[in-house]
Amino acid sequence: MFQDFLSQVRLPSGRSSGRSTAVFGPMALFRFCVLLLMLPEIVDLSPVVMAQDQNPGESFLNFVKNSAASLRASDAVPKNTDDWSQRRALLKTQLEAAWGGFPSEHAPLEARILESLERPDYRIEKIVFQTFRGVWMTANAWVPKSNGRHAAVLCVHGHWPGAKQDSHVQARCAGLAKLGFFVLAVDAFGAGERAIGKKLGEYHGEMAAATLWPVGRPLSGIQVYENMRAVDYMVSRPEVDADRIGITGASGGGNQSMYAGAWDERLKAVVPVCSVGNYQAYLGAACCMCEVVPGVLTFTEESDVLAMVAPRALLVVSATRDAFQFSVGEARKSINAAQPVFRLFEKESSIRHEVFDSPHDYNQPMREAMYGFMTLHLKNQGDGAPVSEPELHLEEPEALRCFPGESRPDQWVTLPQFAAREAGILQARHSLPKSGPLSPEDRTERRNRLAKNLCVAQESETKANVVSMSQNEKILRIFPEPGISLELSVKDPPGAQPAESTQRRTTLVITADGEQHPSLINLKDAAIKAGERVAILELRATGRYAWPSDRIGRAPDHNTAEWSIWIGRPLLGQWVGDIHTAVTALLSEIEKPGTGVHLAAHGPAALAALAAAGLDDRVAEVTVHGLTSTFVSDKPYQQQRLGMFPNAILRDVGDVIHIASLIAPRPLRIQSPVDPQGEPLSTNSAKAAFHNLEILYQNSPEGFSVSADN
Repeated sequence: MFQDFLSQVRLPSGRSSGRSTAVFGPMALFRFCVLLLMLPEIVDLSPVVMAQDQNPGESFLNFVKNSAASLRASDAVPKNTDDWSQRRALLKTQLEAAWGGFPSEHAPLEARILESLERPDYRIEKIVFQTFRGVWMTANAWVPKSNGRHAAVLCVHGHWPGAKQDSHVQARCAGLAKLGFFVLAVDAFGAGERAIGKKLGEYHGEMAAATLWPVGRPLSGIQVYENMRAVDYMVSRPEVDADRIGITGASGGGNQSMYAGAWDERLKAVVPVCSVGNYQAYLGAACCMCEVVPGVLTFTEESDVLAMVAPRALLVVSATRDAFQFSVGEARKSINAAQPVFRLFEKESSIRHEVFDSPHDYNQPMREAMYGFMTLHLKNQGDGAPVSEPELHLEEPEALRCFPGESRPDQWVTLPQFAAREAGILQARHSLPKSGPLSPEDRTERRNRLAKNLCVAQESETKANVVSMSQNEKILRIFPEPGISLELSVKDPPGAQPAESTQRRTTLVITADGEQHPSLINLKDAAIKAGERVAILELRATGRYAWPSDRIGRAPDHNTAEWSIWIGRPLLGQWVGDIHTAVTALLSEIEKPGTGVHLAAHGPAALAALAAAGLDDRVAEVTVHGLTSTFVSDKPYQQQRLGMFPNAILRDVGDVIHIASLIAPRPLRIQSPVDPQGEPLSTNSAKAAFHNLEILYQNSPEGFSVSADN
């Protein structure tokens, strides 16, 4: 039984709320599942559960917000510098774990200056250097013509279409260079000259960055590491004073500035612009994948990241007309909470907050505030007051490109290609037996890792309620966990007598696409034709429960999937919990529960059905249609849900086939599987994708089948 399985999983010691006592990882995720059982004692969620007239999408957001608030309810100010030093060391360990770790050995930079543009006060160099093995960063160095070693600033871009070539970035580079700073402007992975295509203007978020999640290397962490490598390059330059380096950027670049500044102590002055708020303010808003740190709310808030800059210099710039998550008020919450740490070091003057009447931007007044701050803290000149911007000359974007037009090398490693390369390394860790089924010990160990990665919560003790009933159908309301309620439609075959319903086999049809999807109708009709009782479950945050403005680009559930990752609860794991609760409700009405439940699902719900069955022996049989065959893709995902891709699933558990292996020897039928772009597999490709499952079923070959449409 699923409950028995959970009871066998040993939970780590330590507190389940407040600050973690262990690094963030699979065990910490699972620890949070235990915290969910404490939610009614921490936050009164009854209005969320009982307010049935509330928008269902709003209920999910409230669930996420209440979960986050409970996680951070015990945060406290450090008592002294020793207390803070210990906390900071733990935060670095937790952040690095959330980012999937950094290479223990750095790839050689192998930097090359491709071309120089001479200007009256400085020269602009076009540079490439290696960050990860085989991965190259494009950059421009703005080098003052004065002699000696210079204070230097790393300029990282936000979501401006031109990346380092954009006028927003160019302006501060030119201004700083004219004021005597060495400046390095870099393209982030997946943007600018490092996009999938060779033209400027591509966005590195949504389903492009999603390819990094299964390998446990989120874009936020990759940016921290690559900006560290950019600092490595800067200190290698004879024009740079290694003791006087700062970093600045706006929007996504401000996010990069905050994290790199917190992490890399070589950065003595840190200026994030139009980016600071707090993590809980992201819940309910849309943000780029490059801003998400998986599970970060399970161990900290953004204020601690700001505090990690202490006792170095930090200037936070906010705009009065910015988005809520970057608003002045939300930024002040984090700054006010970080100030006591600067006070411990007697450096209260090293943290400042400047507010401008402006929309989301990095405009001239903001730049002038940054110039003054950098001049004080990197040159020890002035009092930190704004410095007037020199007259600027901006370049045509094409003139700054390392590879103008279509001249970038064809063998260039793109972001999804990097993810696929990392996935290939990880897959070797989870090889399946070359003959025969999984051993009981191996199966248990794999199930434990899956449950921890997905953070599948134990079921709420709330019983299902009957909402309505007719002769052959009734609607049950189920409560998978506090704050979440779903409707389960249960239908008997036409003409069935009520007394027969509790003896019939039950098929649970699971959907993330709505009940009217053709594949769902086919699965439902097949079960009814077989004389089975049919129940239909729409998963949380989908269908009627969907957030109304969830889609960003190719990701239909972009925002709800991200909010879930912020709190360490991947949507796939939440969906598994919904299924387990539905199974419990159905089996409670069956006179012969030993027959189990048949799960039938399509598309995104198919993966949830596999994982649910893999963890729950009460599931007797599984039929999936349109299952995504693998998490591995060297191109952006298409026609998929973001919630299908839990962070580090390939690292911790394996690929789709490894999840499916936990179902054997129970019957499993895979119909019309698709590739990560949603395209149907051919018969040969489908059989090849799931060949190892045939080995697991060799003692019961009739228990497994895979079929394609062509």
